[in-house]
Amino acid sequence: MTSFAPDSIVLNRKLPLWYQVSQSLRASILGRSPRDSLRLPTEEQLAEHYGVSVLTMRQALKELEDEGLITRHRRRGTFIEPSAVRGAPVRLLGSVDAIVAQQSGMTTELLDQGSAPVSGDLSEYFPDLAEVATYHRLRSDEKTGEPTNHARNYVRPELAALFDPEDLVRWPMTKVLRDVAGARIGQITDTVEARLADPETARLLQVPLLSPILHYTGIVHGEDGRALDVARIHYRGDRFSFTVTLDAH
Repeated sequence: MTSFAPDSIVLNRKLPLWYQVSQSLRASILGRSPRDSLRLPTEEQLAEHYGVSVLTMRQALKELEDEGLITRHRRRGTFIEPSAVRGAPVRLLGSVDAIVAQQSGMTTELLDQGSAPVSGDLSEYFPDLAEVATYHRLRSDEKTGEPTNHARNYVRPELAALFDPEDLVRWPMTKVLRDVAGARIGQITDTVEARLADPETARLLQVPLLSPILHYTGIVHGEDGRALDVARIHYRGDRFSFTVTLDAH
């Protein structure tokens, strides 16, 4: 068989290991190429890849199986489910791989790219820059083709020079910054607000004007505290919910 090689991750010991592994593997599954094999490596191979126990790996795979992303067959192995539902609620549990996973699994179209002056509230995030690179994408449900959200990203030019814009068709920006551009991410700050669809959002998401949407702002900070990327995403209010779990320990 052709092995499906998921991304390796740096594990955060403050979060459940099985959760971090499941989210990283989920991101790889949803971001896979059509040419990739549907068969996953064995539990032992995956456990060795992630540096966790087989028991932890088994728990991570059970999470993906419960979600309908994989099927497991005794003696035959574990397989990606081609018809898996992609529109799961967004769940944030404090890891970069969780963010990557939730941004994956949809058909993405790069609407435009360019640059923009740093003005208005962008000055708060990029006080040392005169302009930033910009990307505008539309994401749609893989099964129905229905638009689900559109995103604008504002990225430091020196990082934008390190990746191909076509990378953003296959992978989320957070993954591209970390795994392609080599950015060292220190923190991600998320804000979610309820808004009404403006004319552009209504047109792109195919919803009535002034219908409810979820407006998400995500700031990716480097280890030095500087903003690397500002993402503004409009989600259809009838397709998404946000759940945040806080670790009290």
